[in-house]
Amino acid sequence: MDFEKEIARRRTFGIISHPDAGKTTLTEKLLLFGGAIQEAGAVKNNKIKKSATSDFMEIERQRGISVATSVLAFIYKDKKINILDTPGHKDFAEDTFRTLTAVDSVIVVIDVAKGVEEQTEKLVEVCRMRNIPMIVFINKLDREGKDAFDLLDEVEQKLGLSVTPLSFPIGMGFDFKGIYNIYEKNINLFSGNSKQNIEETIAFTDIESLELENIIGESAAAELRDNLELVSGVYPEFDMNAYLNGTQQPVFFGSALNNFGVRELLDCFIDIAPAPRAKMAEERLVESDEKDFSGFVFKIHANMDPKHRDRLAFIKIVSGTFERNKPYLHVRHDKKLKFSSPNAFFAEKKEIVDISFPGDIVGLHDTGNFKIGDTLTNGEKLNYRGIPSFSPEHFRYINNADPMKAKQLGKGIDQLMDEGVAQLFTLEMNGRKVIGTVGALQYEVIQYRLEHEYGAKCTYENFPVYKACWVEVDDPNHEEFKEFKRVKQKFLAQDKRGQLVFLADSAFSLQMTQQKYPSVTLRFTSELTQ
Repeated sequence: MDFEKEIARRRTFGIISHPDAGKTTLTEKLLLFGGAIQEAGAVKNNKIKKSATSDFMEIERQRGISVATSVLAFIYKDKKINILDTPGHKDFAEDTFRTLTAVDSVIVVIDVAKGVEEQTEKLVEVCRMRNIPMIVFINKLDREGKDAFDLLDEVEQKLGLSVTPLSFPIGMGFDFKGIYNIYEKNINLFSGNSKQNIEETIAFTDIESLELENIIGESAAAELRDNLELVSGVYPEFDMNAYLNGTQQPVFFGSALNNFGVRELLDCFIDIAPAPRAKMAEERLVESDEKDFSGFVFKIHANMDPKHRDRLAFIKIVSGTFERNKPYLHVRHDKKLKFSSPNAFFAEKKEIVDISFPGDIVGLHDTGNFKIGDTLTNGEKLNYRGIPSFSPEHFRYINNADPMKAKQLGKGIDQLMDEGVAQLFTLEMNGRKVIGTVGALQYEVIQYRLEHEYGAKCTYENFPVYKACWVEVDDPNHEEFKEFKRVKQKFLAQDKRGQLVFLADSAFSLQMTQQKYPSVTLRFTSELTQ
């Protein structure tokens, strides 16, 4: 196997959007093109009692939303494509931010009717900070929505992107006729009846040809010609380097549910999207074509299969090859581990793989050795940075509702926190446990999973906290710090890694604390590095 060739044929990307913009549907249609699934489990259609391939957990099936990030892979035109489908729901933003550390590029899905929504703005901002290459897919063109040029303006203004359309719609909603593919210079006509299968398209090379009028009508043909003239006048030509540097974003239009415009997106994507890229560790920059293996854990998923209490740690391979049964160094524990059954994911099937390459995502069975942000290497001491932990927005005391099951509850909370579902704070004063989450929906998920996966019941009590701040001091013996600890002891807790956290009860008290104790630094994020 040619190592360089294997790296060059990999594409690892995330799909991000606001809930309901059609992200999971798009993921399914991509799998359909890759031949990984035969029929799409129409996400919205209850007549077909199928759940979307990429929604793993029971609670997702009940609510029809994606809660955890799924990992899916398929082969298309000899390219190995790894998709990380992220939850759009803002209550699960943290999982999505962490996933963005493991992707080489991103597809942003935007709903044609709603345009740019708040959740999309936040996620795109993270991508921009990291200069991740982005392709924008404007979805649901079979419905009435905003004008294509208005949408492009909105994407530029609200998301701060510099766009160039690589396809353009002919009509919209009721009048939707199809899409002109600027990248390949051909036309795709919409017949509107192929949700399940892949439709054939009519290729046009010349938009001046009279045949165009015969097929889509005179006025639509004239409008398309005008629009394309406007596009070439207003938007810059596609520039590969600008895209790869994160300074230009190509835009495609389509309808994922009707399987329309998805092939164009995929064909262009495998053409232009970057192969696995170098990643910065604390120690140095690690290139993907280095021979020595290194990778990091960006996600832990407990109980993928409720029948077996298994935890999978998802590792993104950054350099070298990962081989089954070969010992690798767990940097934080400083000990060697080997894995007899590393999993790869093809659609929803897990398979044991003997060898994996940079860009691949491997699931390792874990008995509690891993935390998010851990690094595995051939022996070099490397720590990959940049997996953030944010200050939660919601805080509640967690109480055990069944004293006989205290052990199960403890274990369940422990594992769910390792997964990064929420954060656990233990109050220094009385040892009570407080769970902090980014969104309120997480409490339901935690309660549901504790009961169904660990057999433990819990109840919550409100705990009025405004923000959790990680405390940093240069000198722990400083008088000012001692006074801070004495005065604020009621509001001090430790997080799961034993770091000191100040739970401020209001914006005012936070401000006063910062003024009164200038030598104590309060941070709203904590990097997950050991």
